[in-house]
Amino acid sequence: MRSTMTPELWAEQELGPFGPAVLKPFSRTRFAMDGSALLKVYVGIDPEGRRQREAATVERAALLGISVPAVLATGSGEGGAWTVFRALDGTPCSVGMRKATEEYIGHVVAVSARLHRPFAGATSGSGWRTRRASPASPSRFLLDQFSPRCRWLPWWALLGQALQMIDSHPIVHLHGDLKPAHFLIDSEHVHVVDWEASACGPAVLDYTDVVFHLVRDLLYAGVPPGRLPVDLVTRLPFSGPVLTWRLLLWLDRRRTQDIDLVTTHDVHRLAAEEQAASAYRALAQTVAFLRAAGVPR
Repeated sequence: MRSTMTPELWAEQELGPFGPAVLKPFSRTRFAMDGSALLKVYVGIDPEGRRQREAATVERAALLGISVPAVLATGSGEGGAWTVFRALDGTPCSVGMRKATEEYIGHVVAVSARLHRPFAGATSGSGWRTRRASPASPSRFLLDQFSPRCRWLPWWALLGQALQMIDSHPIVHLHGDLKPAHFLIDSEHVHVVDWEASACGPAVLDYTDVVFHLVRDLLYAGVPPGRLPVDLVTRLPFSGPVLTWRLLLWLDRRRTQDIDLVTTHDVHRLAAEEQAASAYRALAQTVAFLRAAGVPR
């Protein structure tokens, strides 16, 4: 449905009352006071595109046997792009202890077995739709996610060349933002939420998200680099160039000056790594340096 009312006003009248907003970099969310629904308003980068992607993707993910939040209503108006989801029971995955991290990786593998299935007519890009005209290669799709100024940075050509190795990978459905907070666990089910970054591309993109979030978030929580559970994620598919891309994309979406802290030598070293464990340790050293330099999480 579409509405000219603000999302908060519509939701309050139809499904409310709702509690106070929780602000995130690219959304604000409010829970219904009775716990039945979640209102999400998309802000920042391409809010209407993200709304449409998420609403369409959760329906298709459910058909793959993945537990996802049902869409109760979605639309756009003067108040922005918005969706109301049915709230799901469950607690976000924890990675604070080694056993919890092992369980989380197990959930990633189980969900990925349903999600990462090649399908007819697959082409890389945002969302799960089939692209008929001039689809981008996986490497071009990744490069296109950077802000225009990155094209003038000294490592740009190096990264582009390194990423070409994924152009031969099978194209599958991607969640696009796998991390512990997006897995809700209850006594019987594993629910997967926040599908607004859904895409099609090589499966290694999702697995790289898992590793990047784990390394970055534990370091920012104060875990020393030497105590990161690197051995637990080496079972996942690995790509040095994609890991490098994920690090740079994070920096590109922080303060303007943050991406200048990474040198061409840093990019070359990480992209050229062929062993997952060595690459993850190098990533940890770089992220620890960036944290110490004041880069916001």
